[in-house]
Amino acid sequence: MHPTPPIPDKEQIALLDPFERLGLDRIALIHSPAQAEKACEELAASAHWGFDTESKPTFRKDEVSDGPHIVQLATLDKAWVFQLHDATCRAMVAELLALRGVTKAGFGLGDDRKRITAKLGVEPADVLELNTVFRQQGYRKEMGVKGAVAVLFNRRFIKSKKATTSNWANPRLSEAQLMYAANDAWAAIRVFHALGLG
Repeated sequence: MHPTPPIPDKEQIALLDPFERLGLDRIALIHSPAQAEKACEELAASAHWGFDTESKPTFRKDEVSDGPHIVQLATLDKAWVFQLHDATCRAMVAELLALRGVTKAGFGLGDDRKRITAKLGVEPADVLELNTVFRQQGYRKEMGVKGAVAVLFNRRFIKSKKATTSNWANPRLSEAQLMYAANDAWAAIRVFHALGLG
């Protein structure tokens, strides 16, 4: 058995060329039932989705998050960023996540799953934690999206610190937030396919 190559460290990743990103023209922001219905139809064409969620950050020790505030799903061609303010939208996202037979691949999904069950009342089905796949391949450390993109594509995945800690509960998301959220899910589906799982 071949030894697994080491995961590049922060300094090594910083030297790599940036990983390509989905542009705003391929990102759909979903906040109404009509938009959610169209998104469901488009997503139905694919059996594998990149998956992630974002929650408004909590800053106090005893503060409990009422997230997720958005759910992101992506195919190789497009990403959908669902806001969860509307009850019908929430119900449709819950249905998508509970759908059997569709793989929802992402990184660090343990927390996301707990929050989804608490907020949307469903247990997400057929969720694939990509860190587990890397562990099965002999990588010892948590891989995460940055490490995975570096190992598989020899590229640097750009994550904006500012977007990470921004207010995801905001009714109006900024372009930077949309780009950040969509590309997290899109990178996951790219990694899924690059691992030969799709």
